[in-house]
Formats: sequence, structure tokens, C-alpha cells
Amino acid sequence: MEILNDYGIVLALLGAVLVALVPGIASAKGVSMGGIAGAGVITENPSLFGKILILQLLPGTQGIYGLLIAFITLSQIGVLGGSGDISFIKGFLYLAACMPMIIVGYTSCIRQTKASLASMNVVAKRPDQFGKAMIFPAMVETYAILALLISLLAVNGVGGLNI
Repeated sequence: MEILNDYGIVLALLGAVLVALVPGIASAKGVSMGGIAGAGVITENPSLFGKILILQLLPGTQGIYGLLIAFITLSQIGVLGGSGDISFIKGFLYLAACMPMIIVGYTSCIRQTKASLASMNVVAKRPDQFGKAMIFPAMVETYAILALLISLLAVNGVGGLNI
């Protein structure tokens, strides 16, 4: 049983790595797709750069949220200072606490990218409708924020457990 407890830090680190990696990859792809589409829009109308840039950057927030949860997890488990002595159960709980941001961060980023690209089409044809067009990808952001809050509360909750 003692050998099993040696793997607690591995599970906790796995959670921290995945929560930075998975939403980060999705955000990089989403921002890239937005940049490609945005470049086409500003080729036709360079004055739309600011509006298009905002729509391009929206899918990048999930990567930031994942990075935040990773930093908090790493500080909780002692990688950024502390003992680093984590039981198997506590390591598993850290991994589980990161899962909302891992899963929702990835999936909401994909959906938000699609909404941002559609909104770029709206802005390209009707620049005066930017405010309305921005609401569509912003609504998807709500679920990334909810996942961020759940993972944040869960990681901090696990840190307070004596197991």
C-alpha cells in the first residue's frame, strides 16, 4: 500500500499537466483558425481589424483558464514550494478536480471557435452589427467560466483535506 501512495504526486501532476495542455491546445488551434479567417476579412476591409481581433482572441481564454488551474494545482501539491508528499487518494482527487476545466475547456473552445468564425462573417458583411455578433461566442464563454470556477473550488477543496 505504501508503494501505491508514492503515485499520488504523479496523479496530481498529471492533472496539472493535462489542464494546461488540453485547453491550451484547443485555444492555440482556435486562435489560429480565427487568425486565418480574420486575415481574409481584413484583406477586404482593413478598418475591421480591431473588431476581428477581439473575435479571434475569444477562443484563447480557455488556455488561460487551464493555465491558471495548473498553477494553483502545482502550488497546492508542493511543486512550486512545499513538501510534495501527496497520498494516492489525494493525487486522484487533484486529477478529478482538474477534469471540469480539461473537458469543458477543450469542448467549449472548439464551439467558441465556430461561433467566433461565424461572427467574423457577420462583421465582414455588416460591421455595424459587431456588438450583436460578439454575443454568440461570448455565450459559449459562460461554460468555460463555470468549469473554471468548479475546478478552482475543487482544487482548493482538495488542498484542505487531510488524506
